[in-house]
Amino acid sequence: MAPPKNPPARGRALTRSFFDRSVHTVAPDLIGATFLVDGVGGVIVEVEAYHHTEPAAHSYGGRTPRNAVMFGPAGYVYVYRSYGIHWCVNFVCEQAGSASAVLIRAIEPRYGLAAMRRRRGLAADVALCSGPGKLCEALAITDKLNGAALDRAPIRLLAREQEPDIVCGVRIGITKAAELPWRYGLKGSRFLSKPFRD
Repeated sequence: MAPPKNPPARGRALTRSFFDRSVHTVAPDLIGATFLVDGVGGVIVEVEAYHHTEPAAHSYGGRTPRNAVMFGPAGYVYVYRSYGIHWCVNFVCEQAGSASAVLIRAIEPRYGLAAMRRRRGLAADVALCSGPGKLCEALAITDKLNGAALDRAPIRLLAREQEPDIVCGVRIGITKAAELPWRYGLKGSRFLSKPFRD
């Protein structure tokens, strides 16, 4: 029998305690980690940090039914719809009440490629998950996942196996606090939503 095309992902599972730290520490530490939903996903190559003290964060104006998950505790999923079109997935960080999170912007697709291609209607792997809305469509993430624990099924998060070469820059697609260099990515990755400036 031929070996499977997509062998199962291996590595140390990240627990919710991993996220109970500064969002500025967690965000770059996620680069190179593996993110799976029902076995479909890949390696995180781009993220953005959002802290409750700056106006680009959804929690900046206070707690609402929409952003309640952001207020903790850490280690849970916050899903929202962007511009009424695309779902976006975030990982809640810091102590309860901090309301800070990391937006997952892009992954390198590795597991469940057939499912991702079908969901996205694409054949080119490089474009499957190169943006927050794209990766949510590829991994079938919707608001049904909002509030889910990051260390429980259907989610699997596996620690990176080696220290990656990380680049940082300003966040994308926002007008408030746009000067903050809180976007992190895997240097040289073909799967980023947008290249980093040199």
